[in-house]
Amino acid sequence: MSEASSSLGSTAPEAIPRLSQGIDGIRECEVIQWFVEPEARVEQFDKLCEVQSDKASVEITSRFDGVIKKLHYEAGEMALVGKPLCDIDIRDDIGEEGAATAAITPSVNRDGPSAPVPEPLSASEPTESTESVGPTITQKGENSPPTGGKHSALATPAVRHLAKELDVDIAQITGTGNGGRVTKEDIHRFVEGRNSLSDARPSSTSEAASTAQPRAESLVQGIPQREEIISLTPVQAQMFKAMTRSLTIPHFLYADEVSMDSIVRLRSRINTNLCSTTSRVTKVSFLPFIIKAMSLALEEYPILNSRIDCTIDNKPRLVMRTQHNIGVAMDTPQGLLVPNIKDVGSKTILEVAAELQRLQAAGASGKLSAADLTGGTISVSNIGSLGGTYVAPVIVANEVAILGVGRVKTVPAFDTTGAVVPRMVANMSWSADHRVVDGSTMARMANRVKQFTEEPELMIARTR
Repeated sequence: MSEASSSLGSTAPEAIPRLSQGIDGIRECEVIQWFVEPEARVEQFDKLCEVQSDKASVEITSRFDGVIKKLHYEAGEMALVGKPLCDIDIRDDIGEEGAATAAITPSVNRDGPSAPVPEPLSASEPTESTESVGPTITQKGENSPPTGGKHSALATPAVRHLAKELDVDIAQITGTGNGGRVTKEDIHRFVEGRNSLSDARPSSTSEAASTAQPRAESLVQGIPQREEIISLTPVQAQMFKAMTRSLTIPHFLYADEVSMDSIVRLRSRINTNLCSTTSRVTKVSFLPFIIKAMSLALEEYPILNSRIDCTIDNKPRLVMRTQHNIGVAMDTPQGLLVPNIKDVGSKTILEVAAELQRLQAAGASGKLSAADLTGGTISVSNIGSLGGTYVAPVIVANEVAILGVGRVKTVPAFDTTGAVVPRMVANMSWSADHRVVDGSTMARMANRVKQFTEEPELMIARTR
């Protein structure tokens, strides 16, 4: 009988990269759910568990055939990168004695982390791998997935987060979704049933959430006020760190009102045409036009696509970047994330719309990859989708500018003859790093984006 184990850092480098890979220093991730239990048989590529990093969720698969012997973490616990996830016993099918181990060396290219590359098995290597978080293994056999127990509940990260907030043990709930998946409605029904039972018997105290610290109480105008201290979710913790870094940047704000009448008419014609085609994009919003206008303006003002580097002798330098990887702030079930559309300069408006649609769908399902979330060069935040008009956006670290777009609304305006006419406008608010960007450069960039937006034929004429 021989043993092998694998790790988060090695089994799935695309999800939980090592520090040497330089992807935002991720050191730990949350185990969302297990697909296996101790004594369950697994084969290569069977799913072991789902983990959630600061940015994305990924399913970890087995590299071996064998039997699960031990799970090192419970669902909901934080797993450290480079430490074992589970042990799997394996049998040496060729009859040789000794221990077989397999190690994976992650590699990274310009487009993001690559797939793991396993090293060959060796009968003379030690029985344990310190580069592991994974499984310890025995003989091949039929995979026997668990039919119940604390590791068997299936649910999305958003549902599990809701269960945590409401102090619900998700393993106690029978899911009604596809494949027995627990849904938010299942959670709410469970809580309603629990509350009705609690109301039937008097209770002097309420239970705190399993992850919460003890509640503190204070008197406010004679009324007891309950306070509960809870831990930040992984995405909230990442946002806390990112925004803390961002607010060390000296921001300045530049805002202007932009006429959207021409874009409204063009968008309407494009969407009408898309309904009669087989295009994967069925509807184009205002945002792809604005993103493309930003890219065209960056060709004239490349400093706004740069980043500041102080790694050499603590002397600031500008790193100029040729590709326009424009980030889009998204409100996802996991929290605020900023995936980016790669190389907007080489894409048409419809291609930008298709990529934006893909990122929005991945964000809604918690499936944004590390490649989607890294490599941005400038960002846009569309608060108008929620109804806001004005915003002072916060610059993302490693960028020098960000655009906030307000709601498109109809206002009275004067035409060339002095008559009052309806006009559709949106407020565009720019924040820039005043250490390297002066006000006049920001104003010229903003005016160029405004011109492309108000006269989209100029934008279309320059599209490659």
